[in-house]
Amino acid sequence: MPESSTSARLAVRKTYKLYVGGKFPRSESGRTYLVDGDNVALASRKDARDAVLAARAAQPKWAGATAYNRGQVLYRIAEMVEARRAEFASLGVPAAEVDAAIDRWVWYAGWSDKIAQVAGNANPVAGPFFNISAPEPTGVVGVIAPSSLLGLVSVIAPAVVTGNTVVVVASNPQAAITLAEVLATSDVPGGVVNILTGKAAEIAPWLASHDDVNALDLSGVDDPELATELERAAAGTLKRVLRPTSGVDYTDDPGTAAMTALLEIKTVWHPKGF
Repeated sequence: MPESSTSARLAVRKTYKLYVGGKFPRSESGRTYLVDGDNVALASRKDARDAVLAARAAQPKWAGATAYNRGQVLYRIAEMVEARRAEFASLGVPAAEVDAAIDRWVWYAGWSDKIAQVAGNANPVAGPFFNISAPEPTGVVGVIAPSSLLGLVSVIAPAVVTGNTVVVVASNPQAAITLAEVLATSDVPGGVVNILTGKAAEIAPWLASHDDVNALDLSGVDDPELATELERAAAGTLKRVLRPTSGVDYTDDPGTAAMTALLEIKTVWHPKGF
């Protein structure tokens, strides 16, 4: 009986979809683009609007969760990234950067039930009153993320740990969507983190001008003209804007500034009684 000829098996090429509302849809436009031979969804204006809707729907419940619970969720993310180290390495992320990203999730998890004590205060006032300042999340945050995995984690984690939800425009799609797969299996409620892949110059203006986006983080914007354009668009809806800072070293101690930048401080008065 003649030997049957066999051809070499072709590996299944992964398609990197969007991450919106806890699911992985393709772009509504049907568009894709190639990154290192991989098919990646090219997000549209409609995708950005859908992501904002998902983030807004998830925000009240996420903000209403206990700080301890949010810390548990962030720690679970660190556990799952640890378990998928090899996959991030296969995407070209250095081992040291994966370690730093894992440690960054753990670091912010530890701050979850402490930041309110640091950012809030019981204020001394004249008269028989309690005067208390307490931090609250800003709401839905649009994020133009840096390209590195550590940079991506360093802009997502401080926003969500304090009760905000985010819509992220990612410039490193393979690492970002692999992180999204981690989030989808890490007890993160759908809609808390939404990740869009594509061109920042095409997607970001819709987030900047969107009435239901409360803040804009431009950390990953390298083009000064685009940053200025986005800031002008954000001014129309009185958004808080975090301007990009050149030369940021994400391996440095992040401090509390990234968390407090996305908090509002509410001050209440209450009579002490007699």
